[in-house]
Amino acid sequence: MKRIVFVFIIMIHYQSYGQKPRARDLGVPFSGITGVNNSITDVKGVEVGYSTIISNSGTNIIGKGPVRTGVTAIFPRGRSKKFSPVYANWYSLNGNGEMTGTTWVTESGFLETPIMITNTNSVGVVRDAVLKWYVDTDWYNGESWWYTYPVVGETYDGFLNDIYGFHVKEENVREAINNASGGKIDEGNVGGGTGMRCLGFKGGTGTSSRIIKIKDSKYTLGVIVQSNFGSKKNLTISGVPVGLELIDTLNFVYKGPPKSRITEGDGSIIVILATDAPFLPHQLKRISQRIPLGIGLVGGRGSNGSGDIFLAFSTANENAFNRDETTTVKTFSNDLITPFFEATVQVVEEAIINAMIAAETMEGINGNKAYALPHDLLIDVLKKYNRVK
Repeated sequence: MKRIVFVFIIMIHYQSYGQKPRARDLGVPFSGITGVNNSITDVKGVEVGYSTIISNSGTNIIGKGPVRTGVTAIFPRGRSKKFSPVYANWYSLNGNGEMTGTTWVTESGFLETPIMITNTNSVGVVRDAVLKWYVDTDWYNGESWWYTYPVVGETYDGFLNDIYGFHVKEENVREAINNASGGKIDEGNVGGGTGMRCLGFKGGTGTSSRIIKIKDSKYTLGVIVQSNFGSKKNLTISGVPVGLELIDTLNFVYKGPPKSRITEGDGSIIVILATDAPFLPHQLKRISQRIPLGIGLVGGRGSNGSGDIFLAFSTANENAFNRDETTTVKTFSNDLITPFFEATVQVVEEAIINAMIAAETMEGINGNKAYALPHDLLIDVLKKYNRVK
């Protein structure tokens, strides 16, 4: 009986907001001023929801598991705010991955839908489920549209997950959508990031935000990442070569099929950036092109087998989209944009480290195991290099 109660307590702890330590809680230093929650949800209106799917253990039986996957949903103006397009644009550092709907985002300048993130083999079912959800909820507010392009990104979780078992279903997509909320959000082994690895350790979902002051106005910029990339030897935290210091510590355990051509450094990262500053699509393209600088700070190299795909949107200019009338919008001066470039680099760096700090060791198919970044050893290394006291 005592053992049952103990396990129950651990599960509740795992699901509770604010319980897991974040990088700053450990004393890891970062530049910039964060929002209240240090999260993409600090941008007013943005909501995030998850569906986390974990079941079974042992030998991989295709269609039965083990399952270590999920879905993440991001709503630029909140789930209750139906069809309300935002200015957006996207960029890819290396295109060995997928994000549906991006050609129309660039062509039109607008993101018209929520953003979903899942595993590589579940992009199709997530896209279809979102379309059904549009119909069921009258996403277009009574208008009859002849096209719609859901935005769905992915990273590969087949080291831990029965990825060819196709375990993400329509109900999981709806769960992520229905769970979407603002405020504090979970990180690590949650949503689409459940089965991911990063820079030699367990990866997953992470987030961060910054407050930018321009003259007398304050703006917020935040990101959410699904982090599944990089080699341990390149892991760098606060300028310290943590990966080299821990190169022989807690390596991945690989016990059997499926065989693959994945090499060290392969993987992917999806980054979704939000801001309330009034940027136009071409400026959001410029911002999204700075995202790789933050990835590079932690050790990303855009390897051949990596899908490094990024999307940025602005929640300003709420009435910019109009099919029938001319609209007037505010725009930000290019001469004032550099602080947003700096903030972009900062939030991406911190969000990736937050994902790794929150992630817990996970065993998946065939006993394959991805180890969490050990907090105590990390602090020891940072102390060695005088980055923390």
